[in-house]
Amino acid sequence: MGAIGSVRFGRYAVPLDRPVSDAKVATGRQRPLSQIDVLTCEITTADGLEGLGFSYTTRAGTPAQYAHAKEVGENLLGEDPSDIGRVYERLLWAGASVGRSGVAAQALAAIDVALWDLKAKRAGLPLAKLLGSYRDSVRVYNTSGGYLQAPIEEVKEKAERSLAGGIGGIKVKVGQPDMREDLRRLAAVREHLGEGVPLMVDANQQWDRASALRFGRAVEELGLVWIEEPLDAYDAEGHAQLAAALDTPIATGEMLSSVAGLVRMIDLRAADFLQPDVPRVGGITPYLKVAALADHACLQVAPHFVMEIHVHLAAAYPRDSWVEHIEWLSPLFEERPEIADGRMLVPDRPGLGLTLAAHARDWRLDGVLLGGG
Repeated sequence: MGAIGSVRFGRYAVPLDRPVSDAKVATGRQRPLSQIDVLTCEITTADGLEGLGFSYTTRAGTPAQYAHAKEVGENLLGEDPSDIGRVYERLLWAGASVGRSGVAAQALAAIDVALWDLKAKRAGLPLAKLLGSYRDSVRVYNTSGGYLQAPIEEVKEKAERSLAGGIGGIKVKVGQPDMREDLRRLAAVREHLGEGVPLMVDANQQWDRASALRFGRAVEELGLVWIEEPLDAYDAEGHAQLAAALDTPIATGEMLSSVAGLVRMIDLRAADFLQPDVPRVGGITPYLKVAALADHACLQVAPHFVMEIHVHLAAAYPRDSWVEHIEWLSPLFEERPEIADGRMLVPDRPGLGLTLAAHARDWRLDGVLLGGG
């Protein structure tokens, strides 16, 4: 088996078709989102095998991820890429003084994903098959059509288009300063789609505990699949209280960037649907630890964003999961996910089944090659 001969990191800014706004924008905490910043990692072995991984941020942070990845990346050279656990630990210790969460973990995520992609390619298997899949497709819902800047008629039109294209569920954003407007928009979407369509809402951490409880009680009759991030992402106790008080399931966890943070959510039963995010939590290696504990606790898992990675991990989770369809990163890759009958098909190509698109270079801001010379 060939040792790691070179590592290439790249930093990209992938533009959105138009800016989008959620509750954080509606309440003045953030500006509209206009691009996704991506850190890529391409690992090449001495025998010519390649692995591709990536991380991302939705606003500030990618330059810091890139800087940390470059600093610890030299530790990869000469290592056996199949020894993912040992390599990951070495990288953690290389950056031990900055901890095991946040920017440091997210920099390692791109490397870790590339190592898993490489390992699955070496085995000639899709990543899901390497991990041990339970199914060849996973339930999929769309988020990108339900943002707050869109008039309600546009939200309904996009939801209808998503369902016609094979998507299985629809998520809409809530959390505006006037909760009554949220309820009006949500009622209009439910009436338009009918009772049989799975419908989720996402408040993006907008409410305090009392407001979240009031909203949850007001929408019980709508039969929502879940209410997502009703509270501050780090309020584990509040989410646990809410989950116990409402019939509608609670979903959260996407913002947590450490295994410890997600384990606390599991221990407190703070979510019915746990939403870990591979690039945010530090890669596939820590994600698998969280998933094992979530399954032990009999929780559903609905990983956040990056469907290109999460379709594999959802297929390898014992309970039938949801994957989030947001097409913002699709232009970065040559391949597109296959969706039919409410489900996303697991790619049958080795590894993640992804290659960087030729035109991605137009969005490249920086890059460095370690080794290879």
